[in-house]
Order: sequence, then C-alpha cells, then structure tokens
Amino acid sequence: MNGVIAMVLAGGKGERLKPLTDGRAKPAVPFGAHFRIIDLTLSNCINSLISRIFVLTQYKSHSLSRHLKTRLGLFAQSLDQRICEIPAQTDGHPSGGTADAIRQNLGRVDRCRPEDVLILSGDHIYKMDYRQFRRFHTERKASLSIAVIRVPIEIAKETFGVIEVDEAGRVVGFVEKPASPKPIPGSGDCFASMGIYLFTTPGLHGSLDNDLSDFGQHIIPAMLAAGNPVYAWDYSSCNSIAEYEYKYRSDGSLHGRRLVSKAFDSDYWRDVGSIESYWTANLDVLSAKPKFNLTGENWPLFHQPKGHPLARSIHAGQERAGMAVDSIVSNAVTISGSVVMTSVLGPGIHVHPLSEIRNSVFLGGSRVEGVLINTTVGRGCRIRNAIVDKCAGLPEGMTLGFDRKDDEAQGFRCVSIAGSGEHIVVVPRSWGADIGLRAEGMEGES
Repeated sequence: MNGVIAMVLAGGKGERLKPLTDGRAKPAVPFGAHFRIIDLTLSNCINSLISRIFVLTQYKSHSLSRHLKTRLGLFAQSLDQRICEIPAQTDGHPSGGTADAIRQNLGRVDRCRPEDVLILSGDHIYKMDYRQFRRFHTERKASLSIAVIRVPIEIAKETFGVIEVDEAGRVVGFVEKPASPKPIPGSGDCFASMGIYLFTTPGLHGSLDNDLSDFGQHIIPAMLAAGNPVYAWDYSSCNSIAEYEYKYRSDGSLHGRRLVSKAFDSDYWRDVGSIESYWTANLDVLSAKPKFNLTGENWPLFHQPKGHPLARSIHAGQERAGMAVDSIVSNAVTISGSVVMTSVLGPGIHVHPLSEIRNSVFLGGSRVEGVLINTTVGRGCRIRNAIVDKCAGLPEGMTLGFDRKDDEAQGFRCVSIAGSGEHIVVVPRSWGADIGLRAEGMEGES
C-alpha cells in the first residue's frame, strides 16, 4: 500500500443529525461510548497499512481537529503512519461538492506522487480491508473502482447512488438516488455506492479537469460517458476481515477461540447520517454476539484513550441494585442502584438510584477547564429510546421516550422508529445543566 494515499472527506454539516451536530462536525460525533465516528474509517486505513492519510475538514471542526492532533494521530505515527488534517481550501475554485474538496488538494496529491488515491467518507460505520479493494482495482486495470453494497430496492430508492454492472464487474450505468432503482438480475437487491472511490492518479486528474462538483452526481456519469474503465467491487460478498471468534459451551462458559478468515461483521456498513440510523448503529454493538464488533483483536479499532476513573456499579438490595445488562459502560460511569438495559453509556455519567434506562445512547460528560462535568440522571428517571448529548442534567423523576407529545413540549427533537409506534428522543448538549456550565465561550470537549 506504499503507492496509495487516503483522502478522508470529513466536512459534512450533518443537518439530519441535529442537535448532535450543533457544535461539532458529523465525523466527530461520539460513537459506541469510546469512539468518534471518524475513528472507524481511520482504523481501516491504519489496519490496511496506508501510510499517508489526509483528513479534509470544514464545518465546526474544532473538536475533530483536537481529536486528530492528540493520541489518535500520535498512535498512527508510532506505526510509521501519518494522519494529517487539511482545513478547507479555496484556491480560486468554487466549494461545495465532494469533487471540489479533492480538486482543491490536487497539488498535495501530486507532491506525494502516489499510484492510486483512495477517497473515503469520515461518517460511516464499517470494517474494510482496502488492500483487497486495491487488488481488485489493479487486476481490472481500472481508472476508477467504486465499492458497492447490496441494498434492498425499497431502501435504495431515492437514497443511494445505484450502479449497474456487467458480468466482469464493469460499471455500465449509474443513477444518483433513482426513484426506480434497477435490481441485480435475479435479485430484489441493487448495487448501491458506498461513497468509497479508488482512482489511479492519472484517472483522478482527468476526471477533475473540469468544473464538476460532485463524484456521484457528475464525475462518475461523465467518466462512463467518456468510456473510462470504471469497475464496482462488491463489498457485501468480497470484503473479508480475519478476526478471532469465541466459542461457548451450552452452560455459557468459554470453550475457546479461533481465527476465522471472514468475521461475521465483514459485510456490515451503516451510513449514520440520520438520528434513527445513528441510534440503531449504536445498539448494534451490544449483546453477546453484536451485529458490529467493537472489540476485535486482529482488526483493532483505535480511539483516543482518556484518563478517566474506573466505572462503578454500587448499592445492592431488594429495592435498588446497580446493574447493567447487554450494555457498554465506560470509565467514570456510576450506576447507583439503577438498571441499565441495552444501552451505551459514554465516559462521565452518574445515574442516581431507582432509575431505569433502556435502548438509549448517552454520549457522556466533558472536561471543562480541566474539570470533568458529568451527565447526571436524577433519582427515579424512566428513559427509553433516547440519545443524550454531553453534560446534560436530567432531573429527578423525568420520563423520556414514552410520550412523544410530552417530549416535544420540552423542546426535544423526536424521530419515529420505522415499523413501530415508538420514537427516538434527542436531548441536546448541556440541557438541564447549571447555568454557569452552559455559559457561552466555555471551552470543553465537544
């Protein structure tokens, strides 16, 4: 992979994720208690042995910049890999689309003199061995290779760029967000673009020698019209992440582990661009055999470790016992005589007695001027289907996620859960905290 550089697009506004993106870029939104969303893409780059990784930032990038410059970036350097942030450039070009962002940095690409340029999004949850993708790209002598995933037609409709391929995998058609996607022959699925592109350097230059602004809407159709060799790599069937899997006896005791060539989550991919998809993806990392495994050993996921105290579960008795089931509980979390079920608790949370939390995602607390400010859950709260941003204070007896009218009356954003009568409720950052902690200009982690 010495001949490859990675360009990670991390400048999206994240309008559909508000209020989680009111003060941070979408790739910087916390995920799975310990990570930022962008950590998944960067971990794929590190594990794929890509030595030069450029992150293109733009909107509300302060917390993302700090994250990249601290321990995550230092860790990559220890492996002789570099993660470099590139703030938005203008260079006299119009700004707005994905192609514009790369065009503005072609000079940087040329200075690295790569054979191929890998273009990635910083806001997807997945594991991918880019070496396998590049092998396909090289064997086909492609000018551009596109990673695609099999998606049911009803889901792809007006949502994804849909690709048609011939028997050799060459792309023969591409439509951005069609109303009637063309299926894979003999299937109810279609090939949807993952927004992952691998260009030869000459192919990238040729595709950007114009004023076209977006890869999906403009660049790919233009390359197809010009007869350039464009191929699609089927991520769903071809991506293989070797990982250790554990085997258990019938009584639940550990029997052993073995290294499998294709882990069960090798075909997992989520675009967490909406509240529902973000909430669902967080819950997908829970249970004994989660849909997406955050604790792999052979394909580790890297994050920025922080010096928080240990988690605690305290109080035991008939009326109150601190416990968490099928959940992630981070450092600096105290569960005091309450029950947490199928939830993600980020670092810096205090749950007071006789509360119940289910199917919820808490982003945790934050350090403000060196002091850890907790998210607090008051005594006797009942919370379900919630996303609670950092440093919130939920008062005693508060109920969330049960009555949509009550939740909306308090000013919270609510999003329906497809296929059910329930909803997700989103509590913004610092809601209910002391006035002094919400003062504007107070700098903390976002």
